[in-house]
Amino acid sequence: MSTTTTHSRPAAVGLAPQYPYLAMSPAPHYTPSSSVISLGVSELSAVPQDVPVLHPQDLLPHAPPNDADNVVIAPWLASPDDEPPTPPPKPQRYGFPHKSSFASFSLPRQLSASNLSLATTRSSESHVLHSSSLGHDTHHSREPRRAKSSISSILTHPLSNFVKKQRSRSRLRSDVALSEEPVPPLPIFDHLSTYSAASTAPSLLKHRKHKIPSISSESPPPVGDAEFKLDVDLDRMEGIIDPHILSAPDSGSPRSGGFDNSSSEVSSTHHSLGASSSNIFSHPHPFGPPTVRVQRYHYDGRRISPTSRPADFPDDDTRSWAPPQSWEVDQEGGATTIAEESSSDENEPGPPRKPGRLRPESKIRPRPPIKSASSSALYKIRIYRANGTYHVVSISLAVTVDELMPELNKKLSLNPDREPHSLYLKERGRERVLAPTERPANIVRRRLDQAGYEEADSLEQLGAEDLTFLMRFVYKSNVLGLSNADDHNIDTFDMIDLTGRGVRTVPILLYPHADAIVSLNLSRNPMLEIPLDFIQACTTLRELRLSQMAMKKVPQSVRYRDTLHRLDLSCNRIGDLDDAGLDWIPELRSLKVQNNRMESLPWWFPRLGALKDLNISNNKFGALPSVVVEITGLVDLDISFNMIDKLPDDFGRLQSLERLIIVGNQVTEFPSSCSGLVNLRMLDCRRNNISDLSVVCRLPKVQQIFADHNSVHALDVSFGPCLKQLDASHNDFTQLLLLPGPVGQPYALTSLDISHSKLSALDELALAHLTALETLHLDHNSLRYIPESLGALTRLVHLSCSNNQLRALPASISRLYNLETLEVHNNSLAELPSTLWNCENLHLINATSNLLGSWSLPSGSDVGRRAGVNGTTQNGPVPVRSDSSSVRKASSANSIMCIEKKWPPIVNSLHRLYLGENQFTDHAVHPLALLAELRVLNLSFNELQEIPPSFFEKLTSLNELYLSGNKLSTIPTEDLHRLTKLEVLFLNGNKLQTLPKEIGKLTNLIVLDVGSNILKYNIFNWEFDWNWNFNTSLQYLNLSGNKRLEIRTDIAPVKHDEKRKILADFSSLTQLRVLGLMDVTATNGAIIPDENEDRRVRISLSEINGVGYGIADTLGATEHLTMLDLVQPKFRANNDEAIFAMFGRATHTGNNYWLNHYLQSNFLDVYSGELAHLRPEKGEGIPDALRRAFLQLNKHLHDFLYSNSSARKMSQVSTSTGNAVIRDMNKRCGASGIVLHLVGKTLYVANAGRSLAVMSRQGNAMLLSRLHDPFARPEITRIRNAEGWVSPKGYVNDEVDVARSFGFYSLLPVVNARPHICTWDITAQDEFVIVGNSGLWDNVPYQTAVDIARSNCGNAMIAAQKLRDLAISHGAEGSAMIMVIAVGDLYPANDAGSILSAKPTKRPEIINRDISRLGDEVPAPTGHVALVFTDIRNSTHLWEVNAGMPTAMILHNNLLRRQLRFCGGYEVKTEGDAFMCSFPNTMSALWWCLSVQVQLLYVDWPLEILECEDGKEVYDVEGNLVARGLSVRVGIHCGKPVCEPDPITGRMDYFGPMVNRSARIEGSAAGGQIMCSADVVREINARIFETEPPTPYSHLEPPQVVDAIRRIGLIVVQVGEVKLKGLEVPEMLSIVYPQALAGRRGLSLVQTTSNPPGRVQFSIEQMGELALLCIRLEMLSAGKTFRASSNAPNQGNEESDSAVFSHRELKALLPAMDKATDADLMLLLGSLTTRIDNALTKLAATRLRACRDKVPLADGLDGRYLNQLLEILCP
Repeated sequence: MSTTTTHSRPAAVGLAPQYPYLAMSPAPHYTPSSSVISLGVSELSAVPQDVPVLHPQDLLPHAPPNDADNVVIAPWLASPDDEPPTPPPKPQRYGFPHKSSFASFSLPRQLSASNLSLATTRSSESHVLHSSSLGHDTHHSREPRRAKSSISSILTHPLSNFVKKQRSRSRLRSDVALSEEPVPPLPIFDHLSTYSAASTAPSLLKHRKHKIPSISSESPPPVGDAEFKLDVDLDRMEGIIDPHILSAPDSGSPRSGGFDNSSSEVSSTHHSLGASSSNIFSHPHPFGPPTVRVQRYHYDGRRISPTSRPADFPDDDTRSWAPPQSWEVDQEGGATTIAEESSSDENEPGPPRKPGRLRPESKIRPRPPIKSASSSALYKIRIYRANGTYHVVSISLAVTVDELMPELNKKLSLNPDREPHSLYLKERGRERVLAPTERPANIVRRRLDQAGYEEADSLEQLGAEDLTFLMRFVYKSNVLGLSNADDHNIDTFDMIDLTGRGVRTVPILLYPHADAIVSLNLSRNPMLEIPLDFIQACTTLRELRLSQMAMKKVPQSVRYRDTLHRLDLSCNRIGDLDDAGLDWIPELRSLKVQNNRMESLPWWFPRLGALKDLNISNNKFGALPSVVVEITGLVDLDISFNMIDKLPDDFGRLQSLERLIIVGNQVTEFPSSCSGLVNLRMLDCRRNNISDLSVVCRLPKVQQIFADHNSVHALDVSFGPCLKQLDASHNDFTQLLLLPGPVGQPYALTSLDISHSKLSALDELALAHLTALETLHLDHNSLRYIPESLGALTRLVHLSCSNNQLRALPASISRLYNLETLEVHNNSLAELPSTLWNCENLHLINATSNLLGSWSLPSGSDVGRRAGVNGTTQNGPVPVRSDSSSVRKASSANSIMCIEKKWPPIVNSLHRLYLGENQFTDHAVHPLALLAELRVLNLSFNELQEIPPSFFEKLTSLNELYLSGNKLSTIPTEDLHRLTKLEVLFLNGNKLQTLPKEIGKLTNLIVLDVGSNILKYNIFNWEFDWNWNFNTSLQYLNLSGNKRLEIRTDIAPVKHDEKRKILADFSSLTQLRVLGLMDVTATNGAIIPDENEDRRVRISLSEINGVGYGIADTLGATEHLTMLDLVQPKFRANNDEAIFAMFGRATHTGNNYWLNHYLQSNFLDVYSGELAHLRPEKGEGIPDALRRAFLQLNKHLHDFLYSNSSARKMSQVSTSTGNAVIRDMNKRCGASGIVLHLVGKTLYVANAGRSLAVMSRQGNAMLLSRLHDPFARPEITRIRNAEGWVSPKGYVNDEVDVARSFGFYSLLPVVNARPHICTWDITAQDEFVIVGNSGLWDNVPYQTAVDIARSNCGNAMIAAQKLRDLAISHGAEGSAMIMVIAVGDLYPANDAGSILSAKPTKRPEIINRDISRLGDEVPAPTGHVALVFTDIRNSTHLWEVNAGMPTAMILHNNLLRRQLRFCGGYEVKTEGDAFMCSFPNTMSALWWCLSVQVQLLYVDWPLEILECEDGKEVYDVEGNLVARGLSVRVGIHCGKPVCEPDPITGRMDYFGPMVNRSARIEGSAAGGQIMCSADVVREINARIFETEPPTPYSHLEPPQVVDAIRRIGLIVVQVGEVKLKGLEVPEMLSIVYPQALAGRRGLSLVQTTSNPPGRVQFSIEQMGELALLCIRLEMLSAGKTFRASSNAPNQGNEESDSAVFSHRELKALLPAMDKATDADLMLLLGSLTTRIDNALTKLAATRLRACRDKVPLADGLDGRYLNQLLEILCP
């Protein structure tokens, strides 16, 4: 075997003038280094003749044999008084004290006659290189090595050996052939290893990476044992150590010398600390025989002290001098040394490596060929050269970089004499060198999997494509692309930020200024290692950031910077901190290790006594490590997004804690010890399973608590004195019970959020105590009223109670003088209180979607009156401003009277008023004209037919005006020109035929929507009618839906009228972004502007393939388009195929119109290509094509955004933008996308992001897509697997608010474009699909959106516009886009399932907003009808014991009433929780019963209901859910009852035997059953199963209803004849189940007489303990004494005391409860409660009697009166 020669570099020559003694070295190839070379030679006679032998005499000339020779090397040794020369001053000191330690001693090993030891003196460090002979196992380190190695094994190539680094003091010594006189030590020069790199020429050398030696993990000390003391008295160790070794002077080496990491695969060099390699002991085992260990050694060219002389190796083995570690110099003639431990985790499929066996990268052995693909598939990998060309290789998953490199060298014709090359990986904007053990094919496979690809996508072939958007392999020279220190523009050196600079080592520029660095940020520079000497030089370093560096271990050099205060190691791959040694940093105050892979913390963690800030979020902790609790000085603790389900019982020890974040865990409760967190100020415990907040709410200093998305069922806590903000939204509150606050002061709470809960009422006293409230959120509950005590909250500024069932607001709201915002939209308010006019600071009122018909002015003489056209209004007088000088005189058309001169206070404060979707008429809007300070007025979707002429006279400050969805035929023009500030005007959905020319005078108008009118006028008649060209500032113009409007060329002679030339085009609208011309007729001569990346022009029809289609959108707050839609009829030339899509983001942040336009323009081409490449023989279909199209489009989008400007087609607008600017703009931009592919009667929906589709199936909202929320548990898991993380505010990597999206390539594959795909078969019950972005769905619930769309008159366009307008009213910010697709048009004969139901006629008795949106109630049926009775199982008991019953009843009633409207039923009456309903036919009744039973499973029941016995979830034997929530039994019977209207209610009522029989049939059913009479079953058999002949009434059954029942499916189970109560003739009964609930047949649902327990269930043991407590209290009140039971025998000398009872005797008094039923236990509980109360009362009376004579009399207190009172209490 040949050896590899490394030639030396003349580095020492440059040092000779500074250190003259170095020039005396006789070695011609000598260069400074510091190493100890120990060569063991055994049986030289066995050495082959052809191998050069190193004899001992060859080594003698290199060691001074006597003192005379020593003088030659060190002249100062001649005289003891001479001092060694003073080295030049150090440019910087590194703060290490010169201490001697065992690590500084070098111990020679005992040698036999055949062994030779050579030691060279060194300054600080030594390397021991050892290797066993070829063919021998190296694992048995404890056995004596056999002396059979030859010189050939000694001179093997050095990189094939294991290198063990040790810190020792060594010297030249030989026990055999050398002089017996010890060689004097050579002088030590510490500065040779620490002089500044700036004083030399390191920039001329090749940079190379070195790994700082790691320290092996220490074992924790035994619990309870003190740390042992080391015996360092070396004078008393004769026979143990060699005293000659101790004569060497101390090197002053710091403890950074040797680290043991031999057990971990970190490097090909082994490091050890301790006696494993230290030779200060004369016998390694002093009580055993000496062990002769023969090893082969070679010199690896690492450091040798410049004061010593290395051995004279032969010319072919001469080693070069290795510069200091911080120089990062490559080994000459070899590749860059890469650590064996990869920073990647892509190595799973390969064969496991043996522990402790490291394979050096440059080991001399033939490289194995690339493995054959016979056992595994070959993956194609594209590898680029530095010049941009690439080469494709095919390798298996197990092939490593080490095995791939020879193939690359061969294919790429690499010249071995040139500089070495390596394989680099570029991803996420970073570049790193792949380690030899990494597997490129596996990396590609995992990255593709994380990006959303599947095995069916041929992953083995995708690697051959350009994957630059995801990753890229580059094969290039190690000297190419290195970061130049001169390129870093650094002005000051105190705050250094090198984030994402691609540096592979610390820039040399920083070395001279290291002592000035206070903060150093090296984040996003993967594989970066920090040299030890640089860290030591940073003497003032306080902050070090090493995040996103793909590290698996903490750099070992970090521990040596003991001045650190803040350390950031977040977003790496660190598995543990065992070897980090951070306990060496005594002043560490902040440690951030979030987003790593830690499951535990090391035992030494409590040593971080100064730690104040700890962030361990987004790791893998299953429980909070106990060592955290021991750091009692913690101030800030973040443990979010782990898997912690319980906090330690001693968590309260953290008494200094001020900020605690536990978001996204599974914590169920706070331990009682949390009451010890006396300094806690902020608690964020969102998204856990916490059920009780009482412990933390009472903390003395807590100010903020965020506890939304938990399982809290009742807020019955007492708040602490400092609590100001409490967010408990998205819980299952059913009651709000507040205890009194701190004694002598009210609650300090200023903000309370209990929205999205289950509250049905507010306690009046509860509100009265919260007098300091400023913000109150009550949205999305079931509140019907707000108590009058609301007026006590005089500090309230913001009140939000939207999406409830409020019927009125309290009159005391007028006392809220500080109220600024009132949100009451989507309730059932019939009117706004007149006292609201007195709120003088109110800025915003949002009462959209109520039942408001008026807003009356307050009565009284202090308010003036204003008359309308006739001089009066129905609302009374209207006040005018007292100082008004612009009031016009009264006339017959408009008279104004000033009776009083005082305005209501709200007139001068209200800025925004939203009253959309109400019932305002023309006469009811007069008072609104007083609001002169209004900026926004929304009166859309009311019942306005005409606006009063002078309505706009005072509203000159208006910016936005919404009048859409009314019945307006004209717009008042008298004062329209005065609205000079108007920017937004919505007039769509009215009956306008022309538009007044005064609109053209609104010069600031930006948005104008006049769609869905009946416009038909001559656009050239600009003298009288409006033309768009006069509003040159328009950015949004919608004329869609005006089917009579024509845009044509001017047929009149132009003459000299230049204005007429441009009236038919849109050339003057230079800022136009959206132009809607759907259904508008445009002749050939009309000039329609073209679309581009920043302009959308809609010219399609509102009918796509026979399906109605409507769209509406808003611009948002940006000047560019943030959303784009796509509609393609007759896709792929098929009449039954169509594409509907939208792309973009609702918010302007992270949005890019270039990106949106590319997606819209290229999706069809990409999708068509994927459809063409489907392989049906492999089961592939449209869902596969959709998924691949999303992924492929995301890839093409990257290429488009980041390609050169010359490589893509750019428009005139885009050409003016620099490509570099575009790339910066695109770097962190993205877009959500949703695509609907309609094929026949099958709908395929794919979405990625926050755009969703909802289907209306017979009025029920069915979600067809998935919201990719970062908070969703599946998305959190996927994000973590892709090395991402979720911040507490719900952002991926704290940057993006969506988990999946197009774009955002800086986060790929954490955020990818893999879509969720749904396949939906459209039936006759499906009405329409609503497609919207987050602007809609973040503000409007799914069911509410469906109800709003169904309330229109069959027009999909108007439905879309109404949803958009209401989304704006409900608080939508940014851009909103809504599509409505009437898929019900595919079934034109289906009257019952029409696309959009006709707008119902409002009935005065309907006081529910949700019900009022639904269709008309059917007329009361008469004649032959079907009657249905319902009842809730065990409802009486639930009302008694379950606090969630009020809310559950509201949900139950709403469900039944909604389904009645859908199925055509008539609500006769209700009795308690029972319903009586009638239907005109039997099948409609059956349809309603089946629908109700199925829908009850999916109601959002309160938590109390779901946890009780009657409402818990029940599954059948197949695992299907068959019961959940309230259980309703139903009975159906048909016949001819007596019909008679009720004289009080006016509703139809039914009487007679048929009604009685129907009620008895319902009573015979169990919960969850539908009991049917024989007549009903006969109809079922005739119409559904068609097994019997038709009945006389079968022809009355609607076919649509029959089809609906067949789709639901049903099972009929015959019960037999049943004798009904009170009826003589028995009835043949049958039970009907829906097909989905067929599993109920095997369940025991029969109602029992025993009442099940409530939510709090007592076991027998608990009840026994309560009974024992009761008996003890009774005994105590009777003067009896309780004695604990004792096992000691009775000695018999004690008298029996009848007043003393033992524990065993008391148990005999307990009641028998072994066979007690639930009812028995509840009865016993009531009895025990009463007995305990009586016993406590008697004890209190006894105490008062004893204190009666001791009560001191206060001044003025009559003693006789007090005695009489006590006599009454204590007789």
